[in-house]
Amino acid sequence: MAAALSKKLCWASYILYLYFIYHPAEAAVKRYQFDIQVKNVSRLCHAKPIVTVNGRFPGPTVYVREGDRVLVNVTNHAKYNMSIHWHGLKQFRNGWADGPAYITQCPIKTGHSYTYDFNVTGQRGTLWWHAHILWLRATVYGAIVIMPKPGTPFPFPQPDREEIIIFGEWWNNDVEDIETQGNKLGLPPNASDAHTINGKPGPLFPCSEKHTFTLEVEQAKTYLLRIINAALNDELFFAIAGHNMTVVEIDAVYTKPFTTQAILIAPGQTTNVLVQATQTPNRYFMAARPFMDAPLSIDNKTATAILQYKGIPNTVLPLLPQLPEPNDTAFARSYNAKLRSLNSPQFQANVPLIVDRHLFYTIGLGINPCPTCLNGTKLTASLNNITFVMPQIGLLQAHYFNIKGVFRLDFPDNPPTPFNYTGAPLTANLGTTLGTRVSKIAYNSTVQLVLQDTNLLTVESHPFHLHGYNFFVVGTGIGNFDPKRDPAKFNLVDPPERNTVGVPTGGWTAIRFRADNPGVWFMHCHLELHTGWGLKTAFVVENGKLPDQSILPPPKDLPPC
Repeated sequence: MAAALSKKLCWASYILYLYFIYHPAEAAVKRYQFDIQVKNVSRLCHAKPIVTVNGRFPGPTVYVREGDRVLVNVTNHAKYNMSIHWHGLKQFRNGWADGPAYITQCPIKTGHSYTYDFNVTGQRGTLWWHAHILWLRATVYGAIVIMPKPGTPFPFPQPDREEIIIFGEWWNNDVEDIETQGNKLGLPPNASDAHTINGKPGPLFPCSEKHTFTLEVEQAKTYLLRIINAALNDELFFAIAGHNMTVVEIDAVYTKPFTTQAILIAPGQTTNVLVQATQTPNRYFMAARPFMDAPLSIDNKTATAILQYKGIPNTVLPLLPQLPEPNDTAFARSYNAKLRSLNSPQFQANVPLIVDRHLFYTIGLGINPCPTCLNGTKLTASLNNITFVMPQIGLLQAHYFNIKGVFRLDFPDNPPTPFNYTGAPLTANLGTTLGTRVSKIAYNSTVQLVLQDTNLLTVESHPFHLHGYNFFVVGTGIGNFDPKRDPAKFNLVDPPERNTVGVPTGGWTAIRFRADNPGVWFMHCHLELHTGWGLKTAFVVENGKLPDQSILPPPKDLPPC
């Protein structure tokens, strides 16, 4: 009798399990209030007012579940115009919620509000949000955590606990004043004074004992770290003393797991790692410092946080990790080569095998005349020798309402003049063409874009972010891209799928995506310095023929221009 009852209960439990797997809870509506407000904050013995969300630095984490609808009402109490970008969220047909100022919306003016209303569809993992106007994302940023649908487990061992790790940069002076001064001089502004981990530089900096993030761990437990690089201008290495990390996700896409002593993460990117607390109980430094393999000056200081085993007193000095050298190109290439999409039956890598549109964009620095600047010139940046000029109204509005004269649809598919892109440094004829020029892409067409670094002034690594899409990183290399030989080496089976990719110093990266999301989608270098210099463009993806393949109408509270 007992056995029969037990069997019935097991069967009932199994039926209940199947029900929750195949009939998940109804999608919820998650509501958040973001008040943009100024708060006095002290770091490195310096106090200053900074722009924040809800007085928090970093800002609040947005927790949602795959399939949820999210409404974030942003009210601007600061003196600066504001817009918020939900970095990595695809915003299907809904560019109005994407956030980059003067691309998909005009900014939210002081004293006004705008509600970002979007659905989280077909995505799960770690993303982030940040201000997308001026350099305000220096302090206006936070994490987005998308949990899988109910009943859908992680495709890796379930962690005992999760923690968010966000890297940032800190300037002792006002960031907007620093940006303005750099623009007036026509030169790069001062590098940051520190890097931060969860808003704190760590005890290697002055006045920072209390400004140190600590993660307490318990012996034999597994921790999922959701790591985000919100720094403005620096790619970063990150390591934990005495502990390996297992990479399981990048840019909210599951990867084939691999173990590493350190990770490399560019501005805009996210990386999820598993860490097992199986070492001798102690205090261990977690550390982040820049990767720079070009002859450029940067803030090369190391930010630290502490991984502390439960029961270990705070008086114990932490152990420092072995980070790669700041110019360790070999580690960077080796690490990136290990990144592969999981490509399981449940999480497939649908790589476009046939390409409808081939694009080849050169990335260059340049010098243009500037009578009011220090040397009568200013540094600039370009794609295919075009320095992008920001419009005065949103490109998406201009496209949707067919407003003429705002942008041109003649961005070239190839550079105007081919040359030896990565040969000896080129220091003459460095002028660029100015224009608000974008590319028109047919709906549902497949696109291959090769991003080629150049030695105009200097080679440098550039992390490029495409709004509205993920893409597959099918190939990368050093030197000039060879359209005859290099495609034969592409990975078309399980390439990493990302929203932000680093183009290597003096090299190239090839990406592919299917243009199935109509709208106007920004593409830019995620080094804030280069974005400001014009290293950006946009894709106008046309509507499809069916009703559900067109841009949604704009919301009633869209900020006016």
